[in-house]
Amino acid sequence: MDKDISAKEVARFSADFAKDPANKVVEDSVTANGLLAASVNHNETKKFVNSYSVTVEAGDITNQKRSGRCWMFAATNVLRIQVMNKLNIKNMELSQAYPLFWDKLEKSNFFLENIIKTVGEPIGSRLLDFLLMSPIGDGGQWTMLANLVKKYGVCPKDVYPETANSSNTMAMDKFITLKLREFAVQLRKAYGEKKSLADLRAMKEKMLNTVYRILAICLGEPPVKFTWEYTDKDGKFGRIADVTPKEFFDKYVGLDLNQYVSILNCPSPIRPLNHTFTVKFLNNVEGGDPVLYLNLPIERVKELAVKQLKDHEVVWFGSDVGQFSTRDSGIMAPEVFDVDKVLGTDFGMTKGERVDYGESLMTHAMVLTGVNIAADGKPDRWKVENSWGDTVGAKGYFSMSDKWFSEFTYQAVINKKYLSAKELEELKEKPIELEPWDPMGSLAF
Repeated sequence: MDKDISAKEVARFSADFAKDPANKVVEDSVTANGLLAASVNHNETKKFVNSYSVTVEAGDITNQKRSGRCWMFAATNVLRIQVMNKLNIKNMELSQAYPLFWDKLEKSNFFLENIIKTVGEPIGSRLLDFLLMSPIGDGGQWTMLANLVKKYGVCPKDVYPETANSSNTMAMDKFITLKLREFAVQLRKAYGEKKSLADLRAMKEKMLNTVYRILAICLGEPPVKFTWEYTDKDGKFGRIADVTPKEFFDKYVGLDLNQYVSILNCPSPIRPLNHTFTVKFLNNVEGGDPVLYLNLPIERVKELAVKQLKDHEVVWFGSDVGQFSTRDSGIMAPEVFDVDKVLGTDFGMTKGERVDYGESLMTHAMVLTGVNIAADGKPDRWKVENSWGDTVGAKGYFSMSDKWFSEFTYQAVINKKYLSAKELEELKEKPIELEPWDPMGSLAF
């Protein structure tokens, strides 16, 4: 074949297509119904019954609406279970707007600090372009949420409710981003004018004051202290009076977030298993804990998740949610879609190859609230709590096959007490630093 596609070659392609009469039948089905709908294997969908041998009571389904806060929703859904258990409450929500406020302010500071740190970078450098790309995007990671909670605490949703701008962050993000890029121009110009580091930091304080004002206008000022009233399962009224968000977390959530670690599965030559990783310039809180991953084999990740679920504790996890999943029925399973048979071609990339070649990465965080252990003692499907409201999936819950877990789950947050002595030692090693644009630096939306 030459460099270009010739008319003769196109004619040959067409003739090959016409040789098999089944191609026309498949064409009619796919063009009328869509590729994925035409590829569904209904015999496989029957296996996804809404029943699991291990389940954890997790509360009502939440809805992040038109915002990229899945990581916050998933994390607050993990934390609220502690409040529900301690106060004997059937259901409650922790405010997701509260960490949103502080995340935007902290990300703004983190961005401006990175502009100061890289102030000598030339315009057009890959690093500067990366920093400017999305200064305060909605996405995040478990460690980033933990940093916010350690610094600012949590509060019930009744105390700091959603606003139009928390439920749809696009406009707020646009104008804060516009201002931050303008501030980057000002800081870099000041550096060119030989201003000192102290001068740049003084400029930064005024800049953050502006960002705070924008956030307060869009979201309302977050509470310093609050009183929260509730009714428990027995109809008993309760009142928690005059507490700070940090005091509320300490007393009514009480988890030691330092005991939870991000277990990764991304087999790749540049990310060897049984080693720790971090990503340059990945964080939200300046001076907060760095994002750290321990890369383990996928079967070990599953073992750890099962252990935690069996102890009645849910699991925050990150995955590539758009792969081989149905929004209406809530099934996440590559075996449900016969796309290869419909298109007449195999798709043979490994998990690591998909990441390295731009086909897959972590895009969304959810919560494992159950698992079904088959007769052979191994998991065959997992119960997933999503944050897209109760009109998708099975009243908001998704069912994930074990094969999907293997191929498209990248991260699970696990209590250190379940790790082996060897794994705990691996956590202590100096982490391999990945570049800021590495796929493992992706954020969940």
